[in-house]
Amino acid sequence: MPPLPTGHHRQLLCSGTGARRGCGPEAAGTGELPGWLGIQQGGLPVHHRDRGTEILSKSIRIIFATLGICIFFAFGFMVLPLFAYFIRDWRMLLMAITLPGVLCGALWWFIPESPRWLISQGRVKEAEVIIRKAAKFNGIVAPSTIFDPSETTNLQDGNAKNTQSHHIYDLVRTRNIRILTIMSIILWLTISVGYFGLSLDTPNLNGNIYVNGFLLAAVEVPAYVLAWLLLQHVTRRYSMAGSLFLGGSVLLILQLVPSDLLYLSTALVMVGKFGITSAYSMVYVYTAELYPTVVRNMGVGVSSTASRLGSILSPYFVYLGAYDRHLPYIVMGSLTILTAIITFFFPESSGVSLPDTIDEMQKVKRIRRVSAMSKKGSAPDSKRKVSTS
Repeated sequence: MPPLPTGHHRQLLCSGTGARRGCGPEAAGTGELPGWLGIQQGGLPVHHRDRGTEILSKSIRIIFATLGICIFFAFGFMVLPLFAYFIRDWRMLLMAITLPGVLCGALWWFIPESPRWLISQGRVKEAEVIIRKAAKFNGIVAPSTIFDPSETTNLQDGNAKNTQSHHIYDLVRTRNIRILTIMSIILWLTISVGYFGLSLDTPNLNGNIYVNGFLLAAVEVPAYVLAWLLLQHVTRRYSMAGSLFLGGSVLLILQLVPSDLLYLSTALVMVGKFGITSAYSMVYVYTAELYPTVVRNMGVGVSSTASRLGSILSPYFVYLGAYDRHLPYIVMGSLTILTAIITFFFPESSGVSLPDTIDEMQKVKRIRRVSAMSKKGSAPDSKRKVSTS
């Protein structure tokens, strides 16, 4: 009998529990189980990206975060309208789209545990076995000694110290990280509102609902490719701001389109979804690079929580269409443009080493300017003191 799943492996088994959603005919089956599923699966995207960051090398981390995960998400999204077209009962539809998640449990025997996590738990021998298997698979001869015993002991002591001395309130402890956390929450929440708002607004578009759902999913494929290219060749701030400006401005233009050009309105919605989706895939990479190692998981987790709040609020933005058809697009477009402007105040992380401590973090733009002005102001005062003395 295999051992019980621990650490990262536990997450793999959670993805198969969605098959239970369609089995509950009473209130408990339709309320409690979906809620439990949301608790389990809400952190899977963040977990998978962190897992890839820990295992993969720098050269392919960006590819993994944009193309490796998001492209397959888009493919699954494209299949969803096909399932919905042939399976009209909602319980059977939930069963059909979540039952394949049970197969993820088999990945427990194929995906290795994170060596970094194993070392932090004192399981150095297991980490060494995984690294030797990876070296053998890649045709590389591993050294006879991978982990020096003294270095491993120091690393474990350092991890234990960090675990005891860093908590969630460290995200607001200093002025710099507090402003960064607030801006990250706004960024994630607004992008999530735009992404899920446009997805939930599919029934209100002109044309067949299933075809529109497929097109909204298909447009994500080139969006993820664009995100990968931008992260490779353009700075992070301009990549994020450009994608957000594209999505927000197109949504604002929708109100100017004549009412008889229905297909043009649908095309512009697709372009808006394209820009917001591209920004959504980049925000994971950008946020992880801004936070230091000691609080990186907490920082990305809090930002992801804000994203879930945005997905909860997005249906209410869609309901604004009952008062005016273009009102949801005006509100979401305005918020997206505002977020694009806020992005320019973030530090630039492209080509910069990842910070390990809070003191090593880059300063947000406003703080940097204020500190520079204070230094310029203090210089004349020091000269006066020297001259008078």
